[in-house]
Order: sequence, then structure tokens, then C-alpha cells
Amino acid sequence: MIPALEIARVITNISISNIHIQNMLANIVGYAAAICMIFGYMPQAIYTIRTRDTDGIAMTTFLLLGFGSLFFVIQGILISNIPLVLTNAITTVSSAIVFVIKVQNDRRKKGGPGKGS
Repeated sequence: MIPALEIARVITNISISNIHIQNMLANIVGYAAAICMIFGYMPQAIYTIRTRDTDGIAMTTFLLLGFGSLFFVIQGILISNIPLVLTNAITTVSSAIVFVIKVQNDRRKKGGPGKGS
């Protein structure tokens, strides 16, 4: 083989190998982020579902986190990133559940519909 072509082939193989390593690292970081997100949301959601206690929850914070997760679901769909979609679908549902319970509790406290039930 001509030396220049051989050098080009080696450089191409190195570039492909680096891209593969970068993709692998990106996936590892993505899965680590997914685990952190799910385990960050789930304790609050489980606690809220079990106790119905929402006194310590800031509505604005949970709404923003919920919308952020929803937007990440949309982004994941657009770029075909299944881990991004699944992780944020779980956190979006968790946020929605907590939000609904929070709204119900706030209405009861103000004497709105459903008081005493």
C-alpha cells in the first residue's frame, strides 16, 4: 500500500475509535444522570403519595422541574434518545402526581371543593 494511503487509513481508524469511546462515555454519563434523576425524584413522590403531606413542597419549584422533565422527554423523542425519554417520563409523571396532591391539599386548606374528604 502507498504510505500516504496507509497513514490516512490509520488516522481514520483512530478517529473512528475515538468517536466510539466518546459515544460510550456519553452513554455512561447519560445512564448515571438517569439513575440520579430517578432516585432524586422517587423518594419525594413516594413519600407524598403515602402520606399526602405536601406542606414542605414549593409549588413553583415542582412545576418548573416537571416542565423541565417534560421538555427533556420531547427532546429525547426528537433526537431518538431512549434513556433521556424514559428517565424524564418517570420524573414527569412523579412531578404530576405530586402536583395533583399538592393542589388537592392546598384547596382543602383554603376550604375549597372537596373539604373534609
